[in-house]
Amino acid sequence: MYKIFKTITGAALSAALLISIESTAQVAPKPAAELPKNWHLMDLKTDGYFGISLNQAYLFVKGKKSKTVLIATIDSGIDTAQADLKPVLWTNTKEIPGNGIDDDKNGYIDDMHGWDFLGGPGGKCDFTETTEEVREYNKLKGKYEGLTTAPAGSEKEFAYWEQVKLTHDATISKSNGEIQQLQPVMNALMATSGYIKKALNLKSDASFKKADLAKITSKSDTVTQSKNVWNSVFDQQGGDDTNAKIINELSEYLAKLNNDVNPDPDARKRIVGDNPDVQDGKPYGNNLLKFADAEHGTGVAGLIGAVRNNKYGIDGVADNVRIMAIKAVPNGDEYDKDIANAIRYAVDNGARIINMSFGKKLSPHKAWVDDAFKYAASKNVLLVQASGNDNQDVDAKPQFPNDTFADGSGTDADNVISVGASADKLNENLAGTFSNYGKKNVDVFAPGVKVTSVNMDAEFNTADGTSFASPITAGVAALVLEYYPNLSAKQLKQVILESATPLTGTMVLKPGSTTEKVDFTTLSKTGGIVNAYKALLAASKLKPAGI
Repeated sequence: MYKIFKTITGAALSAALLISIESTAQVAPKPAAELPKNWHLMDLKTDGYFGISLNQAYLFVKGKKSKTVLIATIDSGIDTAQADLKPVLWTNTKEIPGNGIDDDKNGYIDDMHGWDFLGGPGGKCDFTETTEEVREYNKLKGKYEGLTTAPAGSEKEFAYWEQVKLTHDATISKSNGEIQQLQPVMNALMATSGYIKKALNLKSDASFKKADLAKITSKSDTVTQSKNVWNSVFDQQGGDDTNAKIINELSEYLAKLNNDVNPDPDARKRIVGDNPDVQDGKPYGNNLLKFADAEHGTGVAGLIGAVRNNKYGIDGVADNVRIMAIKAVPNGDEYDKDIANAIRYAVDNGARIINMSFGKKLSPHKAWVDDAFKYAASKNVLLVQASGNDNQDVDAKPQFPNDTFADGSGTDADNVISVGASADKLNENLAGTFSNYGKKNVDVFAPGVKVTSVNMDAEFNTADGTSFASPITAGVAALVLEYYPNLSAKQLKQVILESATPLTGTMVLKPGSTTEKVDFTTLSKTGGIVNAYKALLAASKLKPAGI
């Protein structure tokens, strides 16, 4: 799953470990200037931030009528009560809510706003999963562990096992290393939170923000060190986060790491009840969309279509959308079966655009997902997906899902856009240091560094990730489709890509490197950044597809 947690390292880690020993208090680094919460919507020339020129886009279509666009998010769920999202949720008018009957005969009971493919009987949900390589390793190790050559007739599967084992071992090594690094940080953050709360006379379940630290008057060395820890952490995390939010995110990330090292292989069967390795067409899941992990999906939906100009939350990109929420992405890797079924659900229920902010290293049932991609294309549905957050060249090392089909039928689908993440300034840091890239397999970049969106329970979240670059791009596609509803999915992709002006000659740090610079145009097919105004302008010159 493409979800970024900014690992707390360096000064913050060192400071955190100081609380248990006698030492000189560490001075927190000078914080970076806060970005405008809506920088991703701004215009480089007018505002100085390399956003998507959304104000110029709305001036271009001022006075024109728009048509509502249905867009689906395949993600971690959604907070259906979020004030900035509730008015724009898709509602299945063919269903009678809460009657326990599949009124519209689509195979899903009471699917009022979408569906949860991770759900099970009794309102349960398998939202805590492990990675695909861990699942596949445990599935195959009894058959192949210890073997150096393939048994007769099993050559293909054995070759796959060797790939799985290599990926599994790298993942376990990385997860163990990060657990050893981050668990002491978690312990320190929990302890220092306690000292800060006591100094501020807060209850144990209360939270605090950076501004609250200035209110502390205690001269205790322990309290002073605790303040330095949290000043450093708040500065690294950015935004207006609370200590509780930061601790919760770190806890969730640690849970994911622990799920790799100590997986629960029976969770899917026990909670959902289906077999993810059998595509039998039998119904599974439930209609519950909000669980503890719905933060990611809520933020994604907000970037696409949060109610505009309501003096609350944020302004989404598109102003006339309905969002269909499909839960199929756990805290861990998604199952191919769920993604294939989620795409088909969205298409069959009328979505014109599907956002997919997830991905993984292996795809054991890629053919199922490929078929769903093709099905979406046959129904004229655009798929927008995050390129991934591993700062790697996906031309050389693919991520899944992708539109290089396993049967050899295609390598660049007309209805699929892959998106990398860009930052706010036209300088060497323009490419997100975490973003995947690829001249062939990443189509375009979009804002994805320090992007702010709504969160669950009336909260807000500023974070990094191609997970956020993707819905911003999907929002632009939806905006174009609102005003040019007869464009095909192929034409939508065309205008998004054509309007991303190549930044030839702009030298940027290569994602993952602090020294190597490359021309920005080498990182994606277009070499540019999504622009809503230019996309609308391009669309206005296209002859409709006549659909």
